[in-house]
Amino acid sequence: MNTITFMLTLATSLSILLTSLNLWLAQTNPDSEKLSPYECGFDPLGSARLPFSIRFFLIAILFLLFDLEIALLLPLPWATQLQSPLTTLTWTSTIIFLLTLGLTYEWAQGGLEWAE
Repeated sequence: MNTITFMLTLATSLSILLTSLNLWLAQTNPDSEKLSPYECGFDPLGSARLPFSIRFFLIAILFLLFDLEIALLLPLPWATQLQSPLTTLTWTSTIIFLLTLGLTYEWAQGGLEWAE
């Protein structure tokens, strides 16, 4: 019971301290960029019909694809504790080989080149 009280007191006091420091040390001097409704790098007063590079979407899709594939490898340290670690190693090697093959193909096709 004493430990729980100590932890709750510590968490509450630390939260209050950090919030107070944030309010005290924060710099609140807004400029024209901070007051602008657009924060993504586009000119808010320009034309809304500017062509958008499809390369951005291709790079984003490639990132998501490889990021999701790497997420499949995250449980690997726990999977080595299974009854057949050789099967786990085989599947992991297959996934890494396919990722490397896909990256090599995209690189050869010029999919990773930003400027043409």
